[in-house]
Amino acid sequence: MHSLMNQKGMTVPEILAAVVVIMVALVALASAIPISAYGIQEGSQLTTATFLANQRMEQVKLSAWTETPPVDKIGLSASSTAAPLSGGTTTFPDESPVAAPYAQFTRTVRITDCGLGAGCGAVVDSALRQVTVTVSYRPLTGRGQAATGSTKSAIVTLVVARR
Repeated sequence: MHSLMNQKGMTVPEILAAVVVIMVALVALASAIPISAYGIQEGSQLTTATFLANQRMEQVKLSAWTETPPVDKIGLSASSTAAPLSGGTTTFPDESPVAAPYAQFTRTVRITDCGLGAGCGAVVDSALRQVTVTVSYRPLTGRGQAATGSTKSAIVTLVVARR
C-alpha cells in the first residue's frame, strides 16, 4: 500500500482555491475592457477633431488676402458667434454637422482683426488676423455617450498676415 504522504498532485481544496483566484482575475480584467475601449474611442474622436480643424486651417491659409490688388477671401467675424464675411459673402460657414463621414462633428471658423482693440494677444497690427477653428463632438464616457449638450472641442488658432 502506498503512503498518502508520497502522493504527487493537487488536492480538491487546492484546485478550488486556484479556480477562485483565476475567476477573480478574469472578472477584474473583464470590467477593465469597457474603460480601455472608452480610451481608444476618445483618442480616435480627438484625433479626428484635430484633423478636421487643421484641414480647415489649411484652407484659410491658402485663401487670398492681399493688399495690392485688394483681395479678401478670408473675411472677418462680426462677433465670436458669427462666421466670417467678406463683401457680404460668408467665407467659411459653420458646419453643423460636418459632411459625411464626419457627421458627429461640428466645425466653426472665427476670424478677428488684430488691428482693433487689444489686438491679438500683445500684437496690434491691421495686417494680421487671428483665425480660430473649433471642432466639437459629443464624447463617450465610461458608461456610453455623454449627455446631450455635453461636448468636447479641438481648437486650433493661427495668426495670418496679409500678403
